[in-house]
Amino acid sequence: MPAAEVEEAIVAQVRHLLRTPEIVARTWAAAKKEGNEAIPERDVVKTITDFAPLWDELFPAEQARIVRLLVERIDLAPDGMQVRLRAEGLQTLVEELQLREVKAA
Repeated sequence: MPAAEVEEAIVAQVRHLLRTPEIVARTWAAAKKEGNEAIPERDVVKTITDFAPLWDELFPAEQARIVRLLVERIDLAPDGMQVRLRAEGLQTLVEELQLREVKAA
């Protein structure tokens, strides 16, 4: 499989996973585990949901940094691909996005 196709598939998978309730719950749980209980679950949901349209505006280097931050493991098989995300990476992303919102306000 050509690298460009793999990269495109990984990004599509990450974007899909970011919208799943399981990932939102894992992100919030990771934030609470780190002692950041001040972040309400609804804020985590809003931040992750708002991230999808922002993705296309990011420079390729920033997109690559975020993928490295989020992706723990990629398993390729003849019948498909599985992407495993890091909960800690999701928590970091949420914190960065929230800081960005504060700076923009």
